[in-house]
This record gives sequence, C-alpha cells and structure tokens, in this order.
Amino acid sequence: MFNSSTAWLAFSSGLAAIDAILKTLNPGDEIISTNDLYGGSYRLFKTIFEKYHLKFHFVNMEDLKSVEEKINSNTKLIWAETPTNPMMNVVDIMSMSTLSKQNNILLCVDNTFATPYIQRPLDLGADIVMHSATKYIAGHSDVVIGAIVINDSILHEKLSFIQNASGATPGPMDCFLTLRGIKTLHLRMQRHSENAEKIAMFLKDHKKVKNVYWAGLKDHKNYKIAKNQMDVFGGMVSFIPIDNSFETAKRIAENLKLFTLAESLGGVESLCCHPASMTHASIPAEERKKSGLVESLLRLSVGVEDVDDLIDDLNNAIG
Repeated sequence: MFNSSTAWLAFSSGLAAIDAILKTLNPGDEIISTNDLYGGSYRLFKTIFEKYHLKFHFVNMEDLKSVEEKINSNTKLIWAETPTNPMMNVVDIMSMSTLSKQNNILLCVDNTFATPYIQRPLDLGADIVMHSATKYIAGHSDVVIGAIVINDSILHEKLSFIQNASGATPGPMDCFLTLRGIKTLHLRMQRHSENAEKIAMFLKDHKKVKNVYWAGLKDHKNYKIAKNQMDVFGGMVSFIPIDNSFETAKRIAENLKLFTLAESLGGVESLCCHPASMTHASIPAEERKKSGLVESLLRLSVGVEDVDDLIDDLNNAIG
C-alpha cells in the first residue's frame, strides 16, 4: 500500500533505474543476486560495474542458505527478481527482507513481471522496488521507461540526486504514455494472468512439452510462497519441448502466427522469446545452464487476446 513516505522516481529505462541504484554503492561493496537473472541486468553488473570494483555473487535465491553463505562485512545490497526471468522461480521476499535487515543490507526487488497490481515488495519488507515500466506498467509496447519505488527519505534523496546528475530522466511523452497505461493496469494484469493460467495448463498436458514454468502451477516448488505474496500469478510462461532441442524450439517460434517473436514482454499482444539467443545471450552458456536456461527453452508473454485463439496457435506450432 502507498503511504505518505512512498516515493516514485521515473527513469529513461529500467536499466537506467538499475544503474542509479548501483551508483549508490562504493568500490569494494558486494552484491548478492539471483543466478536466474534478466540478461540486461547481468550484463550491466558484469561488464560495467565490476570494473569499478563492485563484486557480484549469483546464487539460487530460492535457498536462503545460499544467500546467507555469501554475506560478509562488504555486502551492501541483495538484488532479487521474483518471479525470475525466464525460469519463473519465486523468491520469498519476507524471508529475504528479514535476512537483509539482520545484516544491515539493502534489499531491492525487481518487480517487473509482477507489477504493483500483483505484488507489493515494500509491504513485504523490501527497501527498493525496481520496474522496467516499459513492460506491463506501460503495457502497449510503445515506450521505454523505468521506475524506482522507495519509502525511505534518505534513499530517495540519494537516488533523486543520481537521477538528475546522470540525466537518466524520461521524456514527457514517455511519461504521458506510461500514465495512460497505468489506468488499465488492473484490467490488463487480470486478463494476462487468466490467459496465462489456461495456457500453462494446456502446455502442461501437451504430450510434446517436457517442462512448464509458471508461478501459479500447484506443483511449482515455491507455489505456497507465490500464493502468499502474489494476488494472481502473472502473464509470463516458459516451457521446454519434449525433445529438449534448439531446432524444435526454433521451429515452434517460426510457426507461431499470433505470438510475435520479440525480446520484450508485458504488452497487450502475445510475444514469444528464445532467451538463450535473445534476452539472455549476454550470459555465458555455462552460467545459463546452471539456472536451467537451456537452448530449447521458450518464454511466452501471454497477451490479452482470446485465449482459445492463442492455444490453437501454440498447438499448431508445437505440432
């Protein structure tokens, strides 16, 4: 919930927002992040900020002990995504918040997939929430914009100064388009989630599909956590074909008619992405495999179209 101390900052992109957060740190500081991370975040961490002597640890954040093991006196930030991109892993925000506060560490949650309609990390104890508002918040695939939400005046002052000093501000038309999108966020997220549930269940029952990843599946390893911290489960679904081959994934993507092949997500239209060669190509293959991101995995951003048409499209493409 919003209160008088909650503040928003708008940025020229989600990556610009992440950049500003990392600029609050100093050389020698350490950051713990998930090993299943958006490729752009990983690229920014590893190729830009490591050379300024920030140290990053990538761990399985579903296991709290793996985070605890990396904490030391230099740890200043825990960077969580939940659900994660593209494996749809769920991080327990309340438990991560308790751990961070015990060790005087900031907790930032990338809430892009869930949006404030589904999940509100500040209420669960996070210090900073980051959105690539390009995606669901704007919702129409026609703007690039980022946002940070905080409820701490000192953090707000630091981030506001960095935003201004670095020139990472969005233009007025970008803000106008995003405000337009926010007006229908609740309607869109409900439909995205409803459609995604039906598609996830269709894929789960398909004889040519090996694995399906969606936070709302009852056999998801952290379904209970997701149910506790999310109002609904969102529109992002990933899956792996039964033969687990890149060639099959490529064929499916090429045969889709209603799902457009694209890197982005969160618009009203349905999109399909091949993360290993697109959004996560900047992550070394051996690192991708550690988190389960194999060459055959496809990620769907389920839109608001008629769900029966979308299921027919997938069924025809899978064959």
